[in-house]
Order: sequence, then C-alpha cells, then structure tokens
Amino acid sequence: MGVLGLLLFSLGREHAWQALGGGLVVAGASVVLGGALGFLFGVPRVRGGAGPNGEPHGSYAPNTNLEQVSDWLTKVLLGVGLTQLGSLGERLHRLGTALAPALGGDEGAVPFAVALVLYFLVSGFLAGWLVTRLTLPQVLSDADQALDLFLAGQDRDRKGDKVGADDFRVRAMQHLGLLGNSAERPEQLAGQLPPSAAAGPEGVVAEVRSTARRSALTAEQVRELFADGSEGRRIQALALMQGDPSLADLSSLLDAIEQPRSGFEQYHALLAARGLLSRLPAAEAQRLREAVAGRLMAPDGIPYGSDRSWLAEKILSRLEAPAAPSQVAPAQVVLPQQAGPAGEAQPQPQPPA
Repeated sequence: MGVLGLLLFSLGREHAWQALGGGLVVAGASVVLGGALGFLFGVPRVRGGAGPNGEPHGSYAPNTNLEQVSDWLTKVLLGVGLTQLGSLGERLHRLGTALAPALGGDEGAVPFAVALVLYFLVSGFLAGWLVTRLTLPQVLSDADQALDLFLAGQDRDRKGDKVGADDFRVRAMQHLGLLGNSAERPEQLAGQLPPSAAAGPEGVVAEVRSTARRSALTAEQVRELFADGSEGRRIQALALMQGDPSLADLSSLLDAIEQPRSGFEQYHALLAARGLLSRLPAAEAQRLREAVAGRLMAPDGIPYGSDRSWLAEKILSRLEAPAAPSQVAPAQVVLPQQAGPAGEAQPQPQPPA
C-alpha cells in the first residue's frame, strides 16, 4: 500500500523518476530503522534458572522490554506529554522539510514525506519485532542444544567412547541443519523395545549401550538376539554391539548395513561398525569397506547429506587402503675375494653407503 501511494504521488511530480527514487530510498531507510528497533525489542531474554512453570535452565522467554517501555511511555504521556505535542509536530515538520527535496520539493512533498517515514517506520518495526519474536528463540535454543551435544560428544571421546561421541555429534549437526535425519523409525518399533524411562527409541538405545559392558550376555547370545527376526531385538543387539565391541558380529552388522529393515537400524549398524574398526583384521575390514561403499553408491542406498552418509564416509576414511605388495629386494651382488700375500682371502672393500 505504501509503495502504491508513493508511485501515485511520483506520477504527479514534474520529475517523476527522481521523486520515485528518492521516495524509495526514504521508505527503505525507514523500514531498516524500524526493523532494527523491532529486533531490539524482540530479542528474547535467557532464563537464569528454572522458572515458576518448571522451564529448564537456559531456555528463552519472550522479551518484555516492549511492555515495560509501553508502560513507561504511557506514564510520561499522562504526566508531561500533553505539553510536548506542539514540539512533536514541529519536529515532524522539520523532518518533512528536510526530505521534501528528494520527493519533488513542492509544498505537497512535506506532509507526504512525514507520512511516508511514519508508515514505513511502523511497518518495519512490526515486521522486525514479529520475525524476531517468532524465529529467534528457536534458533538460539537449537544452537544451545547443539553446543551441549558437541560438548557431550567431546566428553565421551575423552573417555574412549567413540560410538557415543559420534552419536552426539550427529545429533548436534542435525540441530544445526547440517545433516538430514534420514533414520526413519517404524511405528511398531516403540512397542518392540524394552520398557524404559528414557524418551523414545534413541533413549532406549543409549541406555542399552551404556549397560553393555556390565551385561552377562556373550557374543553368541547377542548374535542370536539379532537373528531373532523382530526389529526391536535387532536394535537391542546393535546397541549392545555399540557399547561393547567384543560382543559385535561382523556378519550381523553387514546384514543390517546392506539389507536394513529401516534407516534407524542401518544408522545404528553403522555406529556399531564405527566402534569395531580397530578390531578388524584386513580381510574383514575389506568386507566392511565394500559393504559401506556399495550402499553409498547404490541409487536406493544411503541418502547423500544424511546422518548415515556422514557415518559411512567417516568409516571409509578410517579404513586404511589395502597395503601395496612389497617390492622384491634387489639381488645382492657378491664380489669375488682377492687372495692375500699369504694365500688368505682378503675382503673386498665395500663402496661407501
């Protein structure tokens, strides 16, 4: 509406294009100024602790600066504002007079310049405040959660838990939008997993993984658990393999990587394979390399840019290339020995190294 009014106003001026260009610049500057003010009023504040409704520490609440300023302005207007209305009008007239040359310079340009500034200033303020109020808290919250996950991953890495560290890093990058979440979970999976206080299948997997080293299960029992057939038991077996690499079975992992029941299962199979890399002999490492590379290259395989592709590429980067065949050592030339004065063989002098 404001741009349409500016266009109609410019058509009635002697230098229409000059008036239109100047008006657009004034409108743009007003929008930027109003948007900046709206951003300042809309920036969320950080809660220093748990709020009265049990909000977690570090969450974000709407900024109440606008309400406080509004209350303050109301009190000022009631007290002394009525005596300053004349001064306000004079200042607005000065502003219009200063901007009038950019809109044609005649008398009609003065009130139009004031109206143009007020219209776009208020519009920019409302737009900046609404966008900041609606989007910035979520962006800041995601960034904080990603930072917490990265720090948790670093802590797991220092403790030697490479699998848990990579899991936290993947989740952190998903919060930042750097990785897609392709690990879809079947609806019936939640009913097939054991009851737990953890939230969702990811929490159950993390709990099983953390207790794997204290489990009395053997590698054969974990292999039988995976071969049971139900996806819930296969996920439990993969979580146990993640927590304790001595329980891992490469054939089971290759089955879950090459023929997964779901992306969620394939993701956790790749995590388990990540923790097994240092234990694999050359032949089994080659099998794992071929399986992972095959799923990356297959048209219906691991999606590019997903959490699984990040893990797969990391596994391939950690697997060393097959060693080159050793070169045959050159034949050593034995020089004939010369007889000494007493008929004894004298060693032939060796060339300097």
